[in-house]
Amino acid sequence: MHRMMRIVLLFGLGGLVVAACSSAGKAGSPITVEGPTRHVLHNGVRVLIQEYPSSQVVAVQLWVRAGSRDEAAAELGLAHYLEHMLFKGTTTRSKGFVDRDVEGVGGFVNAGTSLDFTYYYVVMPAARAVATIEMLADISVNSSLDATELELEKKVVIEEMRLSEDTPRRHLARQLYGMVFDGHPYGRSMLGTPEIIQKLTRETLLGFYRRHYVPESFTLVVVGPVDKAAIIQEAERTLGRLPRSGFQRLPQSLPATLTPKKNEVQRPGALAYLGMAWLGPKLDHADTPAVELLVSILGQSRSSRLPQSLRERQALVNSVSADYTPLEAGGMIMVTAQLESENLARAESETLREIRRIRDQGVTDEELRRAITGAEADHAFQSETAEGRARSFGRAETIWRLSEELAFIDRLRSVTPDQIRLAARRYLDLERYGRLAFVPPAR
Repeated sequence: MHRMMRIVLLFGLGGLVVAACSSAGKAGSPITVEGPTRHVLHNGVRVLIQEYPSSQVVAVQLWVRAGSRDEAAAELGLAHYLEHMLFKGTTTRSKGFVDRDVEGVGGFVNAGTSLDFTYYYVVMPAARAVATIEMLADISVNSSLDATELELEKKVVIEEMRLSEDTPRRHLARQLYGMVFDGHPYGRSMLGTPEIIQKLTRETLLGFYRRHYVPESFTLVVVGPVDKAAIIQEAERTLGRLPRSGFQRLPQSLPATLTPKKNEVQRPGALAYLGMAWLGPKLDHADTPAVELLVSILGQSRSSRLPQSLRERQALVNSVSADYTPLEAGGMIMVTAQLESENLARAESETLREIRRIRDQGVTDEELRRAITGAEADHAFQSETAEGRARSFGRAETIWRLSEELAFIDRLRSVTPDQIRLAARRYLDLERYGRLAFVPPAR
């Protein structure tokens, strides 16, 4: 699911995943690449490997079925906080091991926390693949969680909260999640609250770590010019030695029906921000491909309906876009715009007018063709690097199904205009949506 991955899931852009962007070596001329192979170790660890000989580097990622949705009310922010702490030393690796063992040999490492998962990703010279698996296995269960480092990191995370609130689009998206998923774990802040973070103890964080970082929760993904047999052998030697915990992740309930809400908040600045949001289908729903294309037609390129109508023809907004974020238990469709505050009511009305047109008249064959072409381009872009391939595989195996990810582009190609029209009628209710506006103080 490739256009989704672009929307999705970076906290700095859409409010969902706390992560940083990185780059991996691009593939050379197109060659035939076999699909990924899937192995399950005796203790439940899943291993995905794709031999990708045209890459100059190897991508090694460890995915964990533990995100902010898994936190108890008193644990808000712990999934993200733990992600920060795992790079600060283990029982056998001193603080600074990232500088020495990764960056010192030309590699890159980072991590991201989502509502549904956490993942750790490394790009290294191909010869370092085995050593990288050993390092990720080590941090996954042997982090020292040093008490002094834990206290120092509190300032970093609280500053992250402040920066998130200071970025209007990011804060708008986060607040829309709270509206749409009110009362559901997806509606809570992934960073937690200053009060919880200030009081956080090593014992509390260690409890979360021990409970969720277990073999049954792990997926190891390796993509690059590697020897498959050597990768499996190292996975068995490291992650395969961990004892089963018996832990079973609790299934997440579906979000309740959205109660229409409208809110307006004063916020310093010269411009206003408008957000409109609806409940969408979850990741494995049959409607997901149609909604993906519907949102593309609405507002994911300059030629999409909302930018053309609201920005180019009517000059109501400085910018406008539509996004769809499918999660394991539910999804959200969102339209956001930056504009002058006097245009808020009209921009909302014109957005609903464009939605009504699709609900009543559908979309054209040309619009559908452009949306599918855009999805194909995103797929090609994701597949250019070992890192991009590994990320798609890991996310699918963690909260979806690998087979569905591999077939998703073909499913998009089979969507018809009638299916998009039906999806608009099913999900884009003209009355039942959340609406939030940030407005500058009165002059």
